[in-house]
Amino acid sequence: MILILELEAKILKEGQVFPGEILKVGSFLNQQIDVDFLMKMGAEIAGLYKDSGVTKILTVEASGIAVAFAAAAQMHVPMVFAKKHQSLNLSPDLLRSSVFSFTHKTTYDIVVSREYISPEDTILIVDDFLAKGNALIGLIDLVEQAGAKIAGAAIAIEKGFQDGGDLIRNRGIRVESLAVIDSMTDDTITFRH
Repeated sequence: MILILELEAKILKEGQVFPGEILKVGSFLNQQIDVDFLMKMGAEIAGLYKDSGVTKILTVEASGIAVAFAAAAQMHVPMVFAKKHQSLNLSPDLLRSSVFSFTHKTTYDIVVSREYISPEDTILIVDDFLAKGNALIGLIDLVEQAGAKIAGAAIAIEKGFQDGGDLIRNRGIRVESLAVIDSMTDDTITFRH
């Protein structure tokens, strides 16, 4: 609970709200990373899922990587990230899913080489934000294509006033968010407790 209150205070102090219900936390979570604080977030996620048999953590590039890395370091498991752009150094045997980004107003394919997720894996999906749930749905699709088990999803910041969290939870998937925003205006951010 202490970390959650610290995260909420950090969001209030350093976060910026932009039109379209966009929350910028680039000063500590995205473009610039508060590494010590991020490792505390990773430890919190590791504690939440310590008995879930997680063998790998999966996220999507780019902003989810830092949080996923911190959690993977604390859990001592590999981290895999889905690429948004296919490159020449990827295996031709890919897991692929389409994701619409409301932030960027575009649809992109996310891909992971099939060799990195196997049916023997128990995957924890980690991301920085959960709003509409599209990125998580794409990541869940990749895990299901691989035949792996989903331990759940760990999120740094959930926009609880949007339907993504409910959508994922209604699929029977455990979702743990370190901070849940109930409402957000240009002047105020209210958290759910």
